[in-house]
Formats: sequence, C-alpha cells, structure tokens
Amino acid sequence: MRSFSPGENRWLMAAGALVFALVLAGCKSTAKEGPAAAVPASSYAQIDPNTAGAISGTIKFAKKPPPRIEIDMAQDPACSLSADANYSEQYVVKDGKLQNVFLYVKDGLGNKIYAAPTTAVQLDQKGCRYRPHVIGVMVGQPVEFTNSDPTMHNIHTTADTPVNPTVDISQPPSGGTAGVTTRKVFAKPELMIPVRCNNHPWMNAFINVSPSPFYAVSDENGHFEIKGLPPGTYTVVADHEVLGEQTAQVTVGAKQTAAVDFTYGSVSGNGNGSGNGTGK
Repeated sequence: MRSFSPGENRWLMAAGALVFALVLAGCKSTAKEGPAAAVPASSYAQIDPNTAGAISGTIKFAKKPPPRIEIDMAQDPACSLSADANYSEQYVVKDGKLQNVFLYVKDGLGNKIYAAPTTAVQLDQKGCRYRPHVIGVMVGQPVEFTNSDPTMHNIHTTADTPVNPTVDISQPPSGGTAGVTTRKVFAKPELMIPVRCNNHPWMNAFINVSPSPFYAVSDENGHFEIKGLPPGTYTVVADHEVLGEQTAQVTVGAKQTAAVDFTYGSVSGNGNGSGNGTGK
C-alpha cells in the first residue's frame, strides 16, 4: 500500500467540515453499506464538456517479461473445475505492453472537489480469481464485491499500514447465476491496497482510492485514457504493484488529448522509465 501525499489531499482541507458518514462492517460481516455523506452540491467542481481534454497513452515493458506461472488450484475442487486456467498476474505483458498499471493525476487540480459517483465499482470472484486484478474508485464511491463461484470466498485487505479500515468479509458460495454481493465504501485516498482471499492464497487484487475522478487502469494492450480534465498542466503518476511509480508532467489544452507513454523494465534492468506528454 502507498498513500497519497499531503499535496494530493488538499481537497480534504478545502472541504473544511466535510465528514464522511461511514459505517464499515466488522470482520466477516456481509451487510451492505451506503455511500459516504456528501458536501453541498454547490461545492463540487463541474466538468465542462466544452473545454475538457484528456490524457492518453501506453504503458510499455522494455525487457522480456518474467513468465506467468500457472496456479495449481487443486486444494479446492470447485476451483480446479474452472473452465479457464489461472495464471499469476504480476506481469501481464502483451507485445511489449503492460496491463494493470494504475494511473492518476497527482498535482494540478488545485483545491477542486469532485462528487463521487453513486454507481459501484465491481470486483468479482470468478474462477477463483479476482476480476479485474486492479481497480480504481473515488473516495465515497462504493465498491461491490461479488462471489460468482460455487465455493466460499474471503475478501481481506492486507495493507501494512492501512489508511482506511481493514476489510475482512466472507461470502458464501453462489447458489445460481446471481452472485452474493457486499458493498464497502472507502473514506480516504489510498494507493495499491492489497486484497487477498484467506481461503485461496493465490487470489490477489489491488484497490486504488482516488480523491478525484481522473484516473485509469492500463488495459490488455497497455493503453489508458484519463478523460474530462480541465485545461492545465498536470503531474501524472503510473503505479505498478511490483515495479512501483513513474511520473510525467503533461499539459492539456482545451478539447485536446495529450499523449504520454511510460516505459518499465529498461534495458539496464533497473526497472526505471520515463513519460513525456504532448498535446494533439
């Protein structure tokens, strides 16, 4: 787990008396939770579609990636009967492009506060793996955990120094097409929160809690896009569960898409890389 810097939390100071009304369930609870209490609507910054731009790019991996390891799930027959093989997900590289990198705007937004969406971000347990492997969610936006498998699962956040309260819940096997669901809301920004299943030790995922809506996760082609940005100059961070962070400064013009690429796994083997941004 990596927490956001004090500078990234300036929106909290600007909010003044903003308090998130959360009731987080205790260990092994399966109760649903509502969203955090909101500030007055007039306090929220609005995205202007007439000027909003975007940041788009690709995450590259310069070296030959470590081989993905097939996971033996024989300890649970319900898992071993899965139609799909399960492989380690630390390095998912296709044609030199890296998946599962979380990207977010670190600086440049000032003290703007954005309303959290009420639509939940989904994290499913299917085929005895978390899907997707990396998610992003705004502070105050619900995360919906689902068990779509015919076996008991556990959702346990395991940050070494947690910023948000630890989640530790169990979900019974799915009895049909509709999986068992549990909702949680995270009240504070926090990066790369590890998620584990106590019943199946190979299962892992990462949750990223952002103070703004300006984030993305690189897809299977290493591509990402952060949309809706007002014109300005921003510091963008790319964060990978193993390879760590890279930063780039990007200027976004009105109605422009600024391009920035990041490269991990340099030929020298030190895992460093760089990004650069240009508008187009």
